[in-house]
Amino acid sequence: MGDGRLGRRDFMKLAAVGAGSVLGPLGASSSAEQAPSGLSDHEALYWEAFVENGVQCKLCPRQCFVAEGLRGQCGVRENQGGVYKTLVYARPCSMHVDPIEKKPLFHFLPGARAFSIATAGCNVDCQFCQNWQISQAMPEDVKTRYVPPKKVVEMAQRQECPVIACTYSEPTIFYEYMLDTARQARKNGLHCVSISNGYIQPEPMKELCRQLSAVKIDLKAFTEDFYHRYVGATLKPVLQTIELLSKEHMYNELVVLLIPGLNDSEDEIRKMSRWVVEHVGPDVPMHFSRFHPAYKMKNLSPTPPQTVVRARQIAVEEGVHYAYVGNLPGSEYESTYCHGCGKKIITRYGFYVSEVKIKDGKCAYCGQKIPGVWE
Repeated sequence: MGDGRLGRRDFMKLAAVGAGSVLGPLGASSSAEQAPSGLSDHEALYWEAFVENGVQCKLCPRQCFVAEGLRGQCGVRENQGGVYKTLVYARPCSMHVDPIEKKPLFHFLPGARAFSIATAGCNVDCQFCQNWQISQAMPEDVKTRYVPPKKVVEMAQRQECPVIACTYSEPTIFYEYMLDTARQARKNGLHCVSISNGYIQPEPMKELCRQLSAVKIDLKAFTEDFYHRYVGATLKPVLQTIELLSKEHMYNELVVLLIPGLNDSEDEIRKMSRWVVEHVGPDVPMHFSRFHPAYKMKNLSPTPPQTVVRARQIAVEEGVHYAYVGNLPGSEYESTYCHGCGKKIITRYGFYVSEVKIKDGKCAYCGQKIPGVWE
């Protein structure tokens, strides 16, 4: 489809191969260039020299001190002779075409195709990670190709994707690659979005905001204890990132993966929803998704459907205008309803969009302005 939207036939093709891959495994894609070497030696951004050839990373809240010859905790940034280098610049290990709803971004070009890229590595260690095979891998342990930003844009255009999504692992750790890709995309009339955990320092996030079109943040929970025990990080910097996105007028959506008995209490969901409304406003879409056993949490049961439906109800009670359920195909709460008149304005089933009743960014029925990016 010339407008970049994902039609039913395209959607069924994606569903048939699983996970939305139409390019096949990265190693099988003939359109990507062979890497000059296994790892990049591109100089990193946001670091400072330290004593005795040491460096301190200033990219994420960890602010790792890294001695010569060693790497930061993310495993993809290395001190080489007192110069901090990123080992994954232009070395994606995964490239697919997905519906934008899979990210999920529900108020961003509904039905659009997103050319999705990822490198190895992450700056947190979620025990429930769905993509741990790449997020917890070292860059030398996964198959990659050399695909510079200009080539990413060309591939996205060839696949009729109006959006490039930095996703799957954590885009913060391939910051330089994401930033240059976003710049190249903007020059060519494409959008670039980040699907992130929000664990990033303010200054690099501000720079990204000048190039990105949207950011989706995974808000893992609303307690420091959960972040400490199950993410290996802290909550406060993530909340600061969410507030920063609002101040920078960057379009964003939030996703909360509800894990039975760990972060799904009604009290926590209520406090979280209230914080969102008070600190960033009622129009930020919130998605409450079902957990499925994965990685180090295969012993737990999937989230009961009624839990995510109740979470969505609590969010609405606390003033969230656009709340959704995730990983529950067929639910009425996958669709978008106008906050003004209550009518259904985007009809969804899973990742498939069948109807959009939004005109010039407004409800086609009552004229209520609908937050999002629609063209």
